[in-house]
Amino acid sequence: MYKYDEIDRRFVNERVAEFRDQTRRFLAGELTEDEFRPLRLRNGLYIQTHAPMLRVAIPYGLLNTRQLRMLAHIARRYDRGYGHFSTRQNIQYNWPKLAEVPDILAELATVEMHAIQTSGNCIRNVTSDHLAGVAADELEDPRPWCELIRQWSTLHPEFNYLPRKFKIAVTGAPNDRAATAVHDIGLQLVRGADGGLGFEVLVGGGLGRMPIIGKRIRAWLPQQELLAYLEAILRVYNRYGRRDNIHRARIKVLVKSLGMEEFTRQVEAEYAANRALAPRVGAAAIARLRASFAPHPYQQLDEPDPTAGAAASFIAWYRHNTRAHKVRGYRVVFVSLKRHGEAPGDMTAAQMDALATLADLHSFGEVRVTHDQNLVLADVAQRDLRALHAALVPLGLATPNIGTLTDMICCPGLDFCSLANAGSIGIAKQIHAQFDDLDYLYDLGEIQVKMSGCMNACGHHHVGHIGILGVDKHGEEWYQITLGGSATGEVALGEVIGPSVPKLDVAATLERIVGVYLEQRDGEAETFLQVVRRIGIAPFKERAYAADTVAA
Repeated sequence: MYKYDEIDRRFVNERVAEFRDQTRRFLAGELTEDEFRPLRLRNGLYIQTHAPMLRVAIPYGLLNTRQLRMLAHIARRYDRGYGHFSTRQNIQYNWPKLAEVPDILAELATVEMHAIQTSGNCIRNVTSDHLAGVAADELEDPRPWCELIRQWSTLHPEFNYLPRKFKIAVTGAPNDRAATAVHDIGLQLVRGADGGLGFEVLVGGGLGRMPIIGKRIRAWLPQQELLAYLEAILRVYNRYGRRDNIHRARIKVLVKSLGMEEFTRQVEAEYAANRALAPRVGAAAIARLRASFAPHPYQQLDEPDPTAGAAASFIAWYRHNTRAHKVRGYRVVFVSLKRHGEAPGDMTAAQMDALATLADLHSFGEVRVTHDQNLVLADVAQRDLRALHAALVPLGLATPNIGTLTDMICCPGLDFCSLANAGSIGIAKQIHAQFDDLDYLYDLGEIQVKMSGCMNACGHHHVGHIGILGVDKHGEEWYQITLGGSATGEVALGEVIGPSVPKLDVAATLERIVGVYLEQRDGEAETFLQVVRRIGIAPFKERAYAADTVAA
């Protein structure tokens, strides 16, 4: 993984000192709230319902165990003993004291971490495929390119005050596990006609109040031109993006208002005019970054059948929570943060410390964060899987539900967020209780449930196979259901099935929807999403409201 050089260390330490003084002046009454707000936002600090919330950057979702132990220490020392992993591959702390945030940032700096640009109208944390470097279908490891974008975009003087926040995702595999189509810019490594690697560029994707699937602006971009083309896109957005309406300020709105043809024309003109002046990606520079992500010293291992003679609990975990690795004898392990009855994405300090120890023992001292709010040990020898599983079980980190209906994305909702209209965590627990039979979940196959407490869509509900959106009705919490969304493969936005349902009926409504799927699917191989796309939402809508429990 990337290691800070002296410039990185000096920059982060100076930023900590700067924010410490800004916080001191604010608490002393020398800065107003309006003056302090943009300063704290650029350092990942929000003011939420109950307390400040600090969002810590985990670039492209990669942690070493020293960093994970520091996150555990911060949870224990400065928070209430846990952290929340988000869909941006970051971690959030919900209970820090404002006066202590500079101390948190100083401790993060000792392990090459920070909270810079995890909020504010700037280029946010760059995300990527959680299987980068280990997936067999990968054309090239995208993480060096993510690190390049991180370095280029950090405090970029031209793009530090954009019309609105800006998100970039990069993937190196045809199977897009980074949800690039719902980002402001999505980058996918592809082969050109000559066999060389370049980027397919998507632009204008995003969720929230106006969900839009990104559109292809370039089928092929030479790798060395990446930063020049990103600058062209951002320059057009920075020049013409709206600043008068926060809800119409994202680049997707500009692309829609101009039309894709005109937006592309302007970007290409900007690219042509300034290409010679823009930064080019030299071979030596990218080679240095690639060296930071060199393969681990894998051994030549046999591939025994780990399930031979194993207990049923291990077999279920192996089948659902592990994936193939491109190196013989190794396996990718998903660490489920979706234990039934717990808030999805939450992890205690004790769990973090214990997982760090297991990563040191079994996965070259690295841990990854997925945008589905789970963790990954990417390089586990198959011979170690039983020992790892046995260690994860008492930690509550071995729930064998990856890819099932209870492996849901869930934002913090009304429990913490000042923007939320309705709770999410309580609904997740309600769904866990309704679907608590693992064998039944396995029979259902893959069903992606994604839930948000408001239209900002932090839970990606628009692209869930089943999406759940919390809404406020006269001070009461209700929930709108969508079907048919997907962030991978044939990307699509879900369709609202009808009126919102009351809080107490959400899980039962999902049970009725699932019942239609079981009746209609053509054999066990047909997935929930395939059935929805084949028969449409009408049969699901009819059954969902059969109990006559919804508002007109």
